[in-house]
Amino acid sequence: MAEDVCFDLIIVGAGPGGYVAAIRANQLGMKVAVIEKRATLGGVCLNEGCIPSKALLDSSELFALARDKFALHGIGIDPPKLDLAAMMRRKDDVVKKLTDGISYLFKKNGITLYKGSATLKGSETGGMQRVAVKTVWELTHPDGSSQPLSDEGAGLIMLRGKRVLLATGSEAAALPGIPFDGQVVVSAREALSFEKLPEHIVVAGGGFIGLEMGSVWRRLGSQVTVMEMLPQILPGMDHQAADALYKSLRKQGIQFKLGTRITAVRRLGSKAMVQFNPGSGSEELDCDRVLVAVGRRTSFADMGIEEMGMRVDERGRIAVNADYQTSVPGVYAIGDLVPGPMLAHKASEEGIVCVERMAGQHSVVEYDHIPGVCYTWPEAASVGKTEEQLKSDGSVYKTGKFNFASLGRARCMDESEGFVKILAHAENDRILGVHIVGPRASDLISEAVTVMAFGGTARDIALTCHAHPTLSEAVREAALDVHKEALHI
Repeated sequence: MAEDVCFDLIIVGAGPGGYVAAIRANQLGMKVAVIEKRATLGGVCLNEGCIPSKALLDSSELFALARDKFALHGIGIDPPKLDLAAMMRRKDDVVKKLTDGISYLFKKNGITLYKGSATLKGSETGGMQRVAVKTVWELTHPDGSSQPLSDEGAGLIMLRGKRVLLATGSEAAALPGIPFDGQVVVSAREALSFEKLPEHIVVAGGGFIGLEMGSVWRRLGSQVTVMEMLPQILPGMDHQAADALYKSLRKQGIQFKLGTRITAVRRLGSKAMVQFNPGSGSEELDCDRVLVAVGRRTSFADMGIEEMGMRVDERGRIAVNADYQTSVPGVYAIGDLVPGPMLAHKASEEGIVCVERMAGQHSVVEYDHIPGVCYTWPEAASVGKTEEQLKSDGSVYKTGKFNFASLGRARCMDESEGFVKILAHAENDRILGVHIVGPRASDLISEAVTVMAFGGTARDIALTCHAHPTLSEAVREAALDVHKEALHI
């Protein structure tokens, strides 16, 4: 075992929670080490999730525009031809540039990086935590220089730290009794790297990941069937917004089987036969790929969590207090490992707040103001309460709504589907929730998040001058409609 090294903070995992926490901790004067078992930094989000999926969503959107809409704008072209290999190379290049960017930030901020797997070894006299790094194959020093290490040379390195922060994220959950095989039954990781266009994909799960990946392959020409065991897609979203997106995706050719449970998958050579139950008995459907997107589960196997007696809830999430400290003193956890939505930006916020609280600051994550986005086209974005939640809570509220079909900028873009919906308290006018289905909803939702974070009202948005012609005018019109003062309905 190599001689141990001491740090103020040891972070396990270099995803959006871990790497952001490392940078902020360094800014606060801490000596930081990060342990990452992947060859590249950025975690699932950057390597096989948020970023590559958005790269393919943008590419497939351009392909669909060229095929379906250029003629409407007076642009005549030959039918576009898909070069899937080139599209995948572009996606990989986007990922590489961003992972290289994190490596640069580590060098800039003097963060020591160990590439290997971590196991917690408990505390020693004086409270210092020990973390064993196994099979270290590369060490990057604070000056950015790298030291390759063979398995024989590395063996096991023991690190010592005043605190340890766990940020190892999550992994795709399989369907019960239907394991991933990486070829026919796949997760989003494999669906981001298909070498050829599948003829028919069955998507298990009508959540963000399933709808986004289904959209990519539908735009490129695959037949896509989404099977969701609940009666609506995006079950956590405002029902009116989810229904609008459902209707739009159906118009794009995605087929849906709601209230349907997949019970078995049989391999038929390079294809599969999916057995499912829509509530009226067992049926079968053949396809090329089964993309399983039914959720994610925490990823902390073989890290010594159980041996340390760390408290974990019934869903496999690590229990933490307001400082993100686990039941083990000196050990903290953030992101997908702890309760709350499994979102990259939630993990980043928790990473920042966690290390700031270690430094004595009183930062908090405003969980009621964390936006959620589905990057289909049209996009769907939301923050705060849904109308169904307000009704269930017995809250008194007012509703304002504005359709993009009445907006000049949306008409110019030929993107008139969807709406902005604002829910405000009936007495004090404070915004309780905002739900957007339409073009660039992912960008428009930020205005709502900002106003809500400052305790703002629908009137605050209505009195704010919005540039014309822009998509953001729809947010103002919806705010005006809360008081039935909209000008362009």
